[in-house]
Amino acid sequence: MQPAVSIIVLNYNGRQDTMACLRSLEHLTYSRTSIILVDNASSDGTAEAVRLTYPNVKVMETGANLGFTGGNNVAIKYALDNGADYILLLNNDTIVAPDFLNVMVEVMEQDPTIGVTGPMIYYHNNPETIWTAGGTIDWKHGTTSMIGLNQMDVSQFGLGPTTVDFVSGCALLARRQVWEKIGVLDDKFFMYYEETEWCVRATRAGYKIVYVPKAQMWHKIGLDARATTPRVYYYMTRNRLLFARKTHAGLRSWLGITSEFSRTLLSWSLRPKWKDRRPLRGIMLRAIKDFSTGKYGQQVVG
Repeated sequence: MQPAVSIIVLNYNGRQDTMACLRSLEHLTYSRTSIILVDNASSDGTAEAVRLTYPNVKVMETGANLGFTGGNNVAIKYALDNGADYILLLNNDTIVAPDFLNVMVEVMEQDPTIGVTGPMIYYHNNPETIWTAGGTIDWKHGTTSMIGLNQMDVSQFGLGPTTVDFVSGCALLARRQVWEKIGVLDDKFFMYYEETEWCVRATRAGYKIVYVPKAQMWHKIGLDARATTPRVYYYMTRNRLLFARKTHAGLRSWLGITSEFSRTLLSWSLRPKWKDRRPLRGIMLRAIKDFSTGKYGQQVVG
């Protein structure tokens, strides 16, 4: 019998994307799945629409916006209590290949040392362009990055499973034993860096993190998705520091982060080409201050 896989789809006012994601999950060739839709207090009727259209989907309404961490944690605990062998975190703005879950589970079943896997993720609007083929951490400079970002897929990262530092929470499959051993996502992050920190915990607990290229999916995110907005920049800045602290990053990482922040502030202040980024200087300084004073979780960013 196949292992039981709980698929968690988190929604916050993304009804159209969520319904499309659930439609793609209808075509999975993996038979032993249960789907949990977590709604973070949306106002667009997603929960009602899912109950009506997909009565077999478990709908959990949090009553508040708990972020990526809190919303997923509610469902992770539910899945563990209800016998899941594997738990898949899946962004609601994704479309999956019918066999992508079969491929990842098969890889994990063949090697019990693999605790976490992630698929090849392409851009939905550029379906042969890579968004991520796993992630890497540069401890010397205190940076993290997506492998293959914006590259055309010509099998440059191999065809077989490959060990990586982390996989994106956009599609993260993990054994129940990993969740039980290292715990759930850290709510201090709210969103961004949480899956990277969790993967570091998994690695340090003795599990391998593996990218599986034959498992494929498409993410509805733009090629310029990492363009800076105040809210995203705030969480990316604060949580990068929190990630460094939680993972006990060394002095070189801290020096690299400090140097980068200083160069960025100087460049935004002096170089005309970056004048549109000048309003973000205050966001950076606030993020650093909030980290220093322990203001974590959700924050209002204007």
